[in-house]
Amino acid sequence: MVPNVDLDVLVIGAGISGIGLGYYLKRDCPQKTFAILEARDSIGGTWDLFRYPGIRSDSDLHTFGYEFKPWTHEKSIADAHLILDYIRETAREFGIDQHIRFGHKVLASNWSSTEQRWLVDVRCADGLTKTIRAKWLFCAAGYYKYEEGFSPDFKGLADFKGQVVHPQHWPENLDYTGKKVVVIGSGATAVTLIPAMADKTAHITMLQRTPTYIMSLPAKDPLAELFKKWLPEKMAYRWVRRKNITLQRLFWLYCQKFPNAARKYIRKHVAKRLPEGFDIDKHFNPPYNPWDQRLCAVPNGDLFRTIRQGKASVVTDHIDHFVTDGIQLKSGEKLPADLVITATGLNIQLMGGVQMSVDGQALSPGNHVAYKGMMMNEVPNFVFAIGYTNSSWTLKVGLLCEHFCRLLNHMDEQGQAVCTPRLPKDGMETRPILDFGAGYIQRALPTLPKQGVRRPWVMNMNYFFDEKVLRHGPVADEGLSFEGQKS
Repeated sequence: MVPNVDLDVLVIGAGISGIGLGYYLKRDCPQKTFAILEARDSIGGTWDLFRYPGIRSDSDLHTFGYEFKPWTHEKSIADAHLILDYIRETAREFGIDQHIRFGHKVLASNWSSTEQRWLVDVRCADGLTKTIRAKWLFCAAGYYKYEEGFSPDFKGLADFKGQVVHPQHWPENLDYTGKKVVVIGSGATAVTLIPAMADKTAHITMLQRTPTYIMSLPAKDPLAELFKKWLPEKMAYRWVRRKNITLQRLFWLYCQKFPNAARKYIRKHVAKRLPEGFDIDKHFNPPYNPWDQRLCAVPNGDLFRTIRQGKASVVTDHIDHFVTDGIQLKSGEKLPADLVITATGLNIQLMGGVQMSVDGQALSPGNHVAYKGMMMNEVPNFVFAIGYTNSSWTLKVGLLCEHFCRLLNHMDEQGQAVCTPRLPKDGMETRPILDFGAGYIQRALPTLPKQGVRRPWVMNMNYFFDEKVLRHGPVADEGLSFEGQKS
């Protein structure tokens, strides 16, 4: 057993959220001691874990990137290796890498009211375990399970003689040259894989039960390039970032307020990029309204171009069962396949799968309500990071990190040690924390905290509102209870 360590803030996860928090802690709370625990041996989270062909962001990097560090690459919709380089450079530039402890997997955490500390059990890279004592616990481990993605239980899968791969566990040096490939799914992963693989495969097919809204966006932002030529770097980045935040918000509002008009607009957008006579209504016209699920972006229309060139096909049908050489569909059609890629989604896992308790009582997030989308009622000195579902993830997380630092400084000024969100005494109606129709979200809702129907218990998805509340609004309100003496 390694001796105990005592910290002000313990951060779980060295991905884009954890590195961002490290910056704000160093900038706004330089007196605080902190460490970032990373179970793997490198930083980057998602962008280091996933290795499938063509992996990229489906958000522009002027909003997905950090507010404090300009994104300078010409690609606005960027490949994973560029994003990973950007995160690593940020960690080095601001000295955040000195606070990371690799190979440290958090096993369990218990809040001790007596000690006013989180007691966090950690397994280290050398196999030894230690307990870290921390005044605050901040979970920046993302929202999905790293160990495994979601794969439905397909009938007859054992009969299939080809290879089956989930993108979350892409085999190194997988050779798909000249093979017949079927990608099951139509989300961001599937629409990335199809054009990235098409030049090497004999043919590649996207097999979907339900279409997804997909739009082409320029890989390079022409206005960003113009601003960079004529303005100082930080000013250009700030203006492009604000422009993109505004456009994202306006388009989302348009889709919410005028769903039929938005549907027609997207359909017309897709029709321009596909061959004449292509059945758009069958393959690219979902039964739900735009932004009821996340809208997929394809840079420079690469997916549509691959279909137009005849290198890829889209099949909208249901799988009946697997056969030795492919997939039998319920329509009676058979899709021949040498390789099947199950781009069927993620498994949600909040809090990084850590077993949490308060004074020895096991904590179940599904029984709690989120305060400002970042804390949970009756759980002291604990923060978690969940980004936007209708915009870039990092926009929300950046504001949340700033607000957390303001809270720490407020408590120091008041000489307070413990902060606990508490629900109104008269009770409050609750609803799911994420009002989002994606399958991976719907499967996980019982395990996620709820949200309330009034502030500050609402999980807001509006950057401009959050900017007022999290950046400029008061940190103390009727939802928070402060106790104890600073030690």
